[in-house]
Amino acid sequence: MPTSPYAAPVVTSADPAAAARLAFRRGLDSGTLLRFPGAFTPLTARLIEELGFEGVYISGAVLSAELGLPDIGLTSLTEVAGRAEQIASTTTLPTLVDADTGFGEPLNVARTIRTLEAKGLSGCHIEDQVNPKRCGHLDGKTLVTTDEMVRRIAAATAARTDRNFVICARTDARSVEGLPAAIDRAKAYVAAGADLVFPEALSDTGEFTSFRRAVEAPLLANMTEFGKTRLLETGTLASIGFNVVIYPVTLLRLAMGAIEEGLRTMTAKGTQRDLVPRMQTRARLYELLRYDSYTAFDSQIFAFDIPTGDPADRVNDEQPDAPAVDTSDSVATTATAMTTTEESP
Repeated sequence: MPTSPYAAPVVTSADPAAAARLAFRRGLDSGTLLRFPGAFTPLTARLIEELGFEGVYISGAVLSAELGLPDIGLTSLTEVAGRAEQIASTTTLPTLVDADTGFGEPLNVARTIRTLEAKGLSGCHIEDQVNPKRCGHLDGKTLVTTDEMVRRIAAATAARTDRNFVICARTDARSVEGLPAAIDRAKAYVAAGADLVFPEALSDTGEFTSFRRAVEAPLLANMTEFGKTRLLETGTLASIGFNVVIYPVTLLRLAMGAIEEGLRTMTAKGTQRDLVPRMQTRARLYELLRYDSYTAFDSQIFAFDIPTGDPADRVNDEQPDAPAVDTSDSVATTATAMTTTEESP
């Protein structure tokens, strides 16, 4: 049977989603730093895997930006889950998706977890802001109480059907209540069952170090550009002891910067000719899209000779000719019946 190009690359588990979740769990326990660049398209996720990263991050800010919306809680669970599923389906790497505040109260949080599990994601993070939320690196954020966030986490952990689905608790308290309060919240979230803690908007190496020393759980670092956090190298984050680093909007910003510059060049010069050397080639795009596997699959399925004639005709050819039947009377009777029916009231 030919291999279908619609299938993801071969994994050891019969369930690719389960295998990715297990890999995420093992990665968190490995003591190494897992790098999760943000994928803004499914094809981006494939490239992330090909270039040797350990996971794929799916940013709520990016999903909002794709829709031309700011990151202020305007997207729905349906929109986030649908796009996340498309991205997760193109890679065997673990996928972590931004679930904002969980899309509602604890019951809504539980439904969010079940939905994301069903879509094949490896984990999600839920934050302690009120709904609607704000981007983590903007001012003016408002937090729910620690107890309310604990209820969100409890609902999330109770709802999952795969214990390897990672529940990450994000706290935005650093820029609202200060570092000590953020650490206290993180400890409460771990006690409530969070598998991973995401302290948003830490400022520098000292704060990352303080958080690592205080919180006994896997930690995630957000290396987003143009925000409140100094951009640290992976070696520094690994030496501090962080477990995951995300680059949520990096690839989108690179792409949009190149797109804007390209459009300006086309406007000024009337052609894209000077931009061609900077483009991904057709051959490279086709390689990423796995054109060859689709072509091979198509050839194996349809490369056969179509028999001439209906098999029933060959059977009839072997039978003696049947006597002719005079159908004139039956045709006349049918025509009379149709006329009578049409004239009836």
